[in-house]
Amino acid sequence: MADLVRAAITGLGGYVPQKILSNEDFEKLIDTSDEWITKRTGIKERRIAGENETTATMAADAARPALADAGIGADELDLIICATISPEMTFPATACFVQQALGAKNIPAFDLGAACSGFVYALAAGDQFVRTGMYKNVLVIGADTLSRLTDYEDRSSCILFGDAAGAAVLQPTTDPGKGIEYSVLGCDGAGWDYICVPGGGSRHPASHKTVDDKMHYIKMRGREVFRFAVEKMEWLMADCMEKCCLNVDDVDLIVPHQVNIRIIKAAVEKFSFPIEKVALNIDRYGNSSAASVPFALAEAYEDGRIGPGSVVILLAFGAGLTWAASVVRL
Repeated sequence: MADLVRAAITGLGGYVPQKILSNEDFEKLIDTSDEWITKRTGIKERRIAGENETTATMAADAARPALADAGIGADELDLIICATISPEMTFPATACFVQQALGAKNIPAFDLGAACSGFVYALAAGDQFVRTGMYKNVLVIGADTLSRLTDYEDRSSCILFGDAAGAAVLQPTTDPGKGIEYSVLGCDGAGWDYICVPGGGSRHPASHKTVDDKMHYIKMRGREVFRFAVEKMEWLMADCMEKCCLNVDDVDLIVPHQVNIRIIKAAVEKFSFPIEKVALNIDRYGNSSAASVPFALAEAYEDGRIGPGSVVILLAFGAGLTWAASVVRL
């Protein structure tokens, strides 16, 4: 019987812009305070893309160190998947711009839109391409410039979002101690209006009215999103641990979507995970949507918190409503 092939993460990279938007900066913009923001979200600052930075430029800047870490060149890639909800343009796909920037010619490249769950969705998709033998070197990216979709007069939501990108290279392995062991994906479209950008699509094409009504900015029902996030994070953790027969001691790191410190702490405490086993950078970067999980993963890897042999659980949830998780053995 042939050995089971699955995708292993062989390279990681991340990128954030230099510009910092702190809670103190928000005190000058809206009626809020550092204490109020920190207590409710855990966020102290977030990164904002510069004038010449876009989703595609950040994605490429995250991809380059990931490729170097994997020891391959862009000319060896077979596929690029870019998870984003703030694309370079309506079309073509942001992944096409990334392909051009990297010099990876004549290979397929496409975007995946699952909001904050996007990277984990894309990771599961890339895993399937590798498992079937269709492709060997797959670049998976999560990148978003939510600052371009944020209404900075909406005090309840503008404090949450930042810009970033994270990337991973997938390659085949038959080592049972490596690779993406398990993934679970889900969606409840009935909750689409919990968080959305209503303007600009075929339902509400761009017009003077959609601009005047601020329909091209993020609209969010905060309380409903909070309840959904707590429920799904707890469910995802339980599902991953049950399906992979894991206990707390078996898991080296939980890498959750950086959405809200209270949500994250509530979920991990239910399973008695020490906070030291959770990747947290929400205080420095806020919520960067599809970039949140891969950037936190790359940062933990670079800091030496995880490495070869580590067991990591990735957790995400977002607009759609979507949710996703993966158990990864590095």
